[in-house]
Amino acid sequence: MQHQRGCPETVGDLCDEPPLIEESGAAPDSQHGQLWNDWRWQMRNRIRTLQQLGARFKSLPVTQGMAAATAKFPLAITPYYASLIRTLDGSDPVFQMCVPQRQELYDPPCLKDDPLAEDEHMPVPGLVHRYPDRALLIATTTCSTYCRHCTRKRVAGQHESSIAGTRLGQITEYLSVHPEIKDVVISGGDPFTMATDAIEKVLAAVRSVSSVDIVRFGTRTPVVMPMRITDELVQMLRKYHPVYVNTHFNHPAELTPDAIDACRRLADAGIPVGNQTVLLRGVNDDAQVLEELFRNLVRHRVRPYYLFQCDLVHGVEHFRTPLSRGIEVMEYLRGRLSGLAIPTFVVDAPHGGGKIPVLPNYVVSSSPSHTVLRNYEGMMVAYPEPGDLTAFGAVREGETKGVWELLHGEGTRNPPRMASAARRRKAARASAMNAMQLDMPF
Repeated sequence: MQHQRGCPETVGDLCDEPPLIEESGAAPDSQHGQLWNDWRWQMRNRIRTLQQLGARFKSLPVTQGMAAATAKFPLAITPYYASLIRTLDGSDPVFQMCVPQRQELYDPPCLKDDPLAEDEHMPVPGLVHRYPDRALLIATTTCSTYCRHCTRKRVAGQHESSIAGTRLGQITEYLSVHPEIKDVVISGGDPFTMATDAIEKVLAAVRSVSSVDIVRFGTRTPVVMPMRITDELVQMLRKYHPVYVNTHFNHPAELTPDAIDACRRLADAGIPVGNQTVLLRGVNDDAQVLEELFRNLVRHRVRPYYLFQCDLVHGVEHFRTPLSRGIEVMEYLRGRLSGLAIPTFVVDAPHGGGKIPVLPNYVVSSSPSHTVLRNYEGMMVAYPEPGDLTAFGAVREGETKGVWELLHGEGTRNPPRMASAARRRKAARASAMNAMQLDMPF
């Protein structure tokens, strides 16, 4: 087999079957009727070329930079996802995430083809075994829409095909002799671009390994092609419980009624749905935008799981934010959202280092007797450690001078000046005092 551009040997070896859905050059014509709601029609009518993009958006100027970016990284946009674009410029989050731009050509040396060293952790083609108890199965190299921030550009879209039976057999054999693997993530590309019976073959093969406890799917179809979440697909998935689905909403604009309905179908079938958001400059690096997204996801039974720092992959430098921005966002969300709606901010470390949580620093200092903690408002509190604390002196309530006093038991808290919670408590005390005075006889 001759490999196409950018498809590494270790992944390319699994790509020896033709695409399950043939492409068509037809342009999208209507958002009404059965055709629009048929996911196969959406796949056949993806925007794949700049000519098709220009035909869909007649006022969009096609530049040489866009052409160069398309030549380097594949282009595909479903008609449905294209319909979410409101303005043809960088102010539109959907436009930024799916339309090629010349900024993708900026290529500093820190960016890599395989920033997470997945190929180095691939004992058999198509299976990444990086963590002791988890493995990732690359079931296909096809996506319905190719995100411009994709971390797997070396694979996704370079050669659209799905895993062969021989490779699937090698993977199940490896899983069988490695019973420490309890959790298998089926990803790609996007596995839900495969036909339902093809997905079931992969799922059944993984489920045939008795030591595998849970199976997770990574898919963006609820976001970019929600009509793919059909009753047929959902009924098939529920036969293999426990099955989990992680999807990929990045912005509230993506949470349309169709997308919400797709998530509802999964949740109603007893399939827990999580979400993995990527922090993208100019798209969602606004704490209030993410607050709205996460609040709405939870409302529709989708659990915010991860907020990812953008990976160090080619073509994403214009999307990357400083780590301090992510920390700032997390600082904002804490105290404003339920913990159920707050994802873990992680850096998927280069060189295969794995996911590293990055949080604001809530531990101020520690001593044998106390640890000083800071809450989201800035209040410092002394948490007493277990043991005999009499040697550290009596605890005195009231204002303290600083961290040293809290560490040595000289007080239990150091509230920020008129923090909102302190204002509420002060107002409540004043209200209570007023009520008492009104009840007092003169």
